Amino acid sequence: MTMRRMWLFYTLAWIAYSILIALAIQIDGLSKGQFDLQLAMYSEINTLPAALTLALIWPMTGLMERKGLRPLSIVFTHILLSLVFGFFWHYAVSGFMQMIVHVKEIEAVRPLSAYIWPFLYSLMMYGVVAAIFHTVRSSEARRMQALAATQAQGLLVVAELASLRNKLNPHFLFNTLHSIIALMRKDGKAAEAALFRFSDMLRYVLDTEKNGTTHVALEDELNFVRDYLNLEALRLGHRLNVDWQLDEMAGGFGIPPLTVQPLVENSIKHAFNPRSQPGNLLIKTRLKALHGELEITIRDDGPGAELADVHASSGIGVKTVERRLQLEYGKRASFSINTAPGQGFEICLTIPISSM
Repeated sequence: MTMRRMWLFYTLAWIAYSILIALAIQIDGLSKGQFDLQLAMYSEINTLPAALTLALIWPMTGLMERKGLRPLSIVFTHILLSLVFGFFWHYAVSGFMQMIVHVKEIEAVRPLSAYIWPFLYSLMMYGVVAAIFHTVRSSEARRMQALAATQAQGLLVVAELASLRNKLNPHFLFNTLHSIIALMRKDGKAAEAALFRFSDMLRYVLDTEKNGTTHVALEDELNFVRDYLNLEALRLGHRLNVDWQLDEMAGGFGIPPLTVQPLVENSIKHAFNPRSQPGNLLIKTRLKALHGELEITIRDDGPGAELADVHASSGIGVKTVERRLQLEYGKRASFSINTAPGQGFEICLTIPISSM
């Protein structure tokens, strides 16, 4: 609750209370169709000092909070203050207001017992207002704590995303350089061409890192993957057959950089490197506009693996992408692996669509 809303509620509550009292003290007259405006005004005016005085409890509760008083000390302090308020309001302010409005119904001298119930009533008023103010402060403190926790969690997610991204960059560099080194042993000229392609790929990685880009267009990520596959094709030759099934409508939507390449690289490493026979790699994108999702599928016809072995693997590429999607999108993203020995390897992910 904002301060403005709290004080608006406080003012309206006192206005409603004063009107109720104004009607209650002349209920007999109202039952006979009579309304005493002077008595009603007296009630309204007599309520004002209480409302103003009890408003001072708000800064008092703030002072208690800053001093870090224990609950017992707070209760004891309020008991003393409520007694002071009871005497001040009922015997001084109320008496003064009665004097200036010249209410005839109020006798100049009343027995002491006539003051007991109003005095206890004033203590109750103090207690209610103090409890409300403490409740508002506690609620605000919990809200601020929850906000701080949310912000801390957000910073933690950002830090972990940056950490995961920092893992992917060296991972990509090491594996690609390893491929180029392997190519140098077979074909020096092709390795030279690969280095040029590699420089273009480095520019993509460094630009996204330098600009702090959290999302790139799917089309740019796929161009990066295409450069990577062209580089790998220099080494794998006819063994690498890529089937691109791309949804043209999906190319403009954003995804985290280095989302697709590590998955393709995983297939190259496990499906194409170990064997000498040609293999097929499917890269498929699909815009699921009705669901507000972008679906990306990477599938190879390699040897496959037991799913338990995949999860137990020490490789970081696939796991890092999965974790990044969890942090970035939570339950709005999905990441599934379908594989079995001899049945290839497929990764299918969906993420919410976001325009660039």
